[in-house]
Amino acid sequence: MNAAVRVETLKLTRSPVGVIGTIALVAGTFALLGGITAAVAQGNPDLTAKAGPAAELTWHGLISGAVQITVAAGFLGFGVVLAWIFAREFTDGTITGLFALAISRQRIALAKLTVYALWVAMVSLALMVGLLAMGLVLGYGAPDADTWVGLGRVGVLALLTGALAVPVAWVATLSRSLLAGVGTAIGLVIIAQVGALAGAGGWMPFAAPALWAMSNGTVVTFAQLAVCVGLALVSAWLVCGSWSRLQLDR
Repeated sequence: MNAAVRVETLKLTRSPVGVIGTIALVAGTFALLGGITAAVAQGNPDLTAKAGPAAELTWHGLISGAVQITVAAGFLGFGVVLAWIFAREFTDGTITGLFALAISRQRIALAKLTVYALWVAMVSLALMVGLLAMGLVLGYGAPDADTWVGLGRVGVLALLTGALAVPVAWVATLSRSLLAGVGTAIGLVIIAQVGALAGAGGWMPFAAPALWAMSNGTVVTFAQLAVCVGLALVSAWLVCGSWSRLQLDR
């Protein structure tokens, strides 16, 4: 199992998809936040009106902007990388070689999910540390208790969003298609947006983390967030089960 995790780690860290995905999620977030901050500082009325709480040149505004960006880009960014992690074996034709390995395909799938989870955790940590550094550079002063809670909320939002993207791996496995996986990631973004607009609230798992973060944790309960974690675990179980039943003639 450890060997499989090392191999999957090398695949992700040495691939353009992994590098670009990380840059898009981390550096892209801070580039957008920098643009919003600059526009607000210059008094751009249109952007100020659209940014809402993010239009404040304070810790609260910075964290609100990070939440909005993570909500919009999280499913797509995490989902694309996850689709590649699983579908590349089919698109590159390397799936046949996996049948000759001593380790079971179920464990290979588990190793892929483990590496993905570690990558999501690293991205989440990078977002929190980057936000802290950005706020200090912008001169917002030492973080108070509410700011630390807000920074932590951004990290938890990223973790939950990454966890809820796991169904992408299942679809990519069943379809053996990278495009199907990417399409599922886009579909999750749409489901989350429609669920929020339809008033499904915290009981819509794909929308619950966003509502929780944007409301400062006031409109979504712990039980509703637990449903999100449960959905991610069920999806991971389905992925591993699908890999255990893979056949070369299909």
